[in-house]
Amino acid sequence: MNILIIGSGGREHTLAWKISQSSKCEKLYAIPGNLGIAEVAECIEGISINDNSAVIDFAKSHEIGLVVIGPEAPLVNGLVDDLTAAGIKAFGPTKAAAQIEGSKIFAKNLMKKYNIPTATYEIFDDVNKACRYIKAAGTPIVVKADGLAAGKGVIVAQTVDEAINAVFEVMEQKSFGEAGSRIVIEEFMDGEEASVLAFTDGKTIIPMVPSQDHKRVNDGDKGLNTGGMGAYAPAPIMTEEILKKAEDKILKPTIAAMSKEGINYKGCLYAGLMIVNGEPKVVEFNARFGDPETQVVLPLLENDLVDIMLACIEENLDTQKIEWSSDSAVCIVLASGGYPQNYKKGFEIDGINKAKALGNLIFHAGTAKAGNKIVTNGGRVLGVVARADNIKSAVDKAYKGVEVIHFDNMHFRKDIAYRAL
Repeated sequence: MNILIIGSGGREHTLAWKISQSSKCEKLYAIPGNLGIAEVAECIEGISINDNSAVIDFAKSHEIGLVVIGPEAPLVNGLVDDLTAAGIKAFGPTKAAAQIEGSKIFAKNLMKKYNIPTATYEIFDDVNKACRYIKAAGTPIVVKADGLAAGKGVIVAQTVDEAINAVFEVMEQKSFGEAGSRIVIEEFMDGEEASVLAFTDGKTIIPMVPSQDHKRVNDGDKGLNTGGMGAYAPAPIMTEEILKKAEDKILKPTIAAMSKEGINYKGCLYAGLMIVNGEPKVVEFNARFGDPETQVVLPLLENDLVDIMLACIEENLDTQKIEWSSDSAVCIVLASGGYPQNYKKGFEIDGINKAKALGNLIFHAGTAKAGNKIVTNGGRVLGVVARADNIKSAVDKAYKGVEVIHFDNMHFRKDIAYRAL
């Protein structure tokens, strides 16, 4: 069948790389795609990923049998609903189901109602009330914009002043736009984070290999929150026992809760977890594959990804025997200096082929073509991914790949997977 991928980042390049290996994939397209995706798919420019009718027209005219949606905005925008109504299979949750990411308030209220473990919280639409609450509660404390903020709408405040500044930034200065008209203020959970992505058809839910990403921009988890500076899988913090708890207390109850609310959640559910004294609690849910977690999880998947996606859509996921490699995978994100704030674009990138020759996978996130050159075109530029039979070997192999790549102002963390090591 012809398959269409929606999106243009490192996650979508990883999806394209994996889907292109499927025996079911005849021709692969991407809207808009990127330079890396162009190696395995035909990239289509000029169509907005948020223009549902234009996407549907393209899918019909190119006889697309499956649409795979990478980013959250088109999901929250109801692209799956519109594709399904047009008779086109789409992997991802409906607009109603995507609220689990599109609204932090929806997600927190759902967890409270169905006793799914998460941090205690309060919801505010008034700046003064929020500030009074912070002064009474004390710090550290977490301030979250309600809506979509490209993975950056969360501020972990260490002092009362910092928390109050965060409230003003989000609600008054609209640093995340309308996403910040309402906020969630929640207790700070002290533990170790992990990500569990899971396939689900609305009834069955099957977790993928657990991973851990590095959100902070600098070594030692210092500096600003980013979309993720690297990841590794499997994450040792997620022992079999804790993974079982996450499945029984979080994943299964969440899909069941959505069902009780009249919402059939199909696609990928991402649970960002905090492990506190051996107990997993939900930090956040995402309605899609994580980035950069996808870059380390999918290289370990032994199955044909398209078969699993179709099983999710057709609601027969229980017939799939999903198998994972016993290897480890590591992703190191190469970012533009200044990310996640101001950074320059247009610097020439050298060494991608050298890194590939060392056995690394290179996933493009923010690159562009300038004549015959590949140049930087985003905050997160490349993901250097290595697979090996243990974390240490994978880390060493990935950093050898990083050593041969160069662009001006290149920034990366030198301690990816340090918790595992």
